Amino acid sequence: MSPKIEPREDDAEGPEVRKRILSAALSAFMEGGYAQTSTLEIATRARVSKRELYSLFGNKEAMLVACITERAERIKAPTDLPAIRDREMLAKVLTAFGTKLLTETTDPVVVAVFRLAISEAVHAPKVAHALDSIARKPIRDSLRTIMTNARSTGLVAGEPEATTETFLGLLWGDLMTGLLLQAANRPSTGEIARRAGEASTAFLRLYPKPG
Repeated sequence: MSPKIEPREDDAEGPEVRKRILSAALSAFMEGGYAQTSTLEIATRARVSKRELYSLFGNKEAMLVACITERAERIKAPTDLPAIRDREMLAKVLTAFGTKLLTETTDPVVVAVFRLAISEAVHAPKVAHALDSIARKPIRDSLRTIMTNARSTGLVAGEPEATTETFLGLLWGDLMTGLLLQAANRPSTGEIARRAGEASTAFLRLYPKPG
């Protein structure tokens, strides 16, 4: 039998070090801005050497992209939604989808990440691209699938692309703008459920059953 090979200590600590660096970087970026934050400050906060920092991420922009990516991956559309057979079920599915989306996306840290991505879009365009490809696009794709199924089963008329944007508009209104400008507070669990339900109801009024 081959002898058991114990993992090297630095291998075992790798994920923890990476997590610590990302946490320190995100805090520093949100407090002082991307351009003003130095890699030395991040390394100091994370209690690592600059050599360790660069060996894991290469440069400051890569750290920012990693921060955005990690947070964006938490914004997932529901994957356990039931099959849509009638408009009552469609209403429930849209309400569940909207509730999940609002709950995840209005988290203060997620909003801060969006704010950071917007503010650094010119200096670090990869950040905005990462946020769009990892969070925004998959959410729209999932909702578009729901709308495509609803149309194919004769529950609503309208192109899936248009119905997707309509529902998101009804769901969000100007809430995200208010959150980004720090002019609105994060809605409570009850307010989120009410908002999602009202968006679903309004959507079905706008798109009655064909025929």
